[in-house]
Amino acid sequence: MDVKGVRRAVMSWSGGKDSSLALHAALQDPSLHVEGLLTTVTEGYERISMHGVRLALLERQADAIGLPLHIARIPQRSTNDEYERATRAALAPLRANGVTHVIAGDLFLADVREYRERLVASAGMETVFPLWERDTTQLAHAFVAQGFEAILCCVDPKQIDASCAGCTYDHALLAQLPASADPCGERGEFHTFVYNGPIFRDPVAIERGEVVCRDGFWFCDIL
Repeated sequence: MDVKGVRRAVMSWSGGKDSSLALHAALQDPSLHVEGLLTTVTEGYERISMHGVRLALLERQADAIGLPLHIARIPQRSTNDEYERATRAALAPLRANGVTHVIAGDLFLADVREYRERLVASAGMETVFPLWERDTTQLAHAFVAQGFEAILCCVDPKQIDASCAGCTYDHALLAQLPASADPCGERGEFHTFVYNGPIFRDPVAIERGEVVCRDGFWFCDIL
């Protein structure tokens, strides 16, 4: 924290809806100065871990937002210890440069929040949760109403229909989700890639590619 009380922060960035909303909130918070995006990428695949989005698209997304991208690289089939080491290694130079906080888009899963806080604290930093305990139905519809545009890049077919992979995240999609599904996908029902919205200087041009099943999840390859 500098002498003016502004917290220097990096955004824990997935490329998806919740981190976009959290970044949007953080950019409007005068007590925070967001200095970059931090994303976990799987080596070899060169894609955002779990979301399956190509690194090239992640780089275009960061450029369109206007923030530098910092990458924590993990091996394929990474263990939790390997993930934690990679995260701390990526945070270390930021902490050395005076960044003291990590912004996260978590919504209501207390165990996930506690885990993230412990991991970030082990790097000598604190975590900020701008969206914590916001109503997820209201948040989902606000995301669309504010002009964000996103696509479902990963779907868990055990929770929502596999045909949703590659669909636009909009009011129509929200209306068709089963009652058991969280509209923000907080329990892993789906993941999104955001390509336009109020945090973007320019939209990221995308095309829908092949939809494939891998490790029990359906992925839409975004090109």
